[in-house]
Amino acid sequence: MNYTYMESPVGPLMIAGDEEGLKFVSFSTGKKTVSPEKSWSRNNSFFANEILQLGEYFNGNRLVFDLKLAPFGTTFQLKVLKALQDIPYGMTTSYGHIATVIGNPKASRAVGAANGRNPISIIIPCHRVIGHSGKLVGFGGGLDTKEALLTLERKYTDSALLKSA
Repeated sequence: MNYTYMESPVGPLMIAGDEEGLKFVSFSTGKKTVSPEKSWSRNNSFFANEILQLGEYFNGNRLVFDLKLAPFGTTFQLKVLKALQDIPYGMTTSYGHIATVIGNPKASRAVGAANGRNPISIIIPCHRVIGHSGKLVGFGGGLDTKEALLTLERKYTDSALLKSA
């Protein structure tokens, strides 16, 4: 497995993957940080496209990622990760809504657990899932990071709306 680090407005990100695709985008702080294993190789050039697209995202020039992903997990977790990718940029939804989308409307807690195990943060936008009350809840990178990502997306969504008006 290859890995590298990237500076971002929400702190350093660790990016890892192989020929199958991207497997990790991890924050440097929070409960769910991932560190490279001893068998992994640092390879900055392997992730040129990922770094480019993440940079475009942080600059408000990319609303949708076009990267080869290789997430892992149970069948249920992979269904949740797929549903997360359908949440539009700048929008939020609830765990209950995702549970309904995947055909299991009573599984909002399980959706929350699967969301919390998302290995490819930002690109699979788990930060766009909030509590049914509208409050920010649970995020592996920390709630400050979740709020920063949502604020960033609102900023560029609002600016795009103003330009089109």
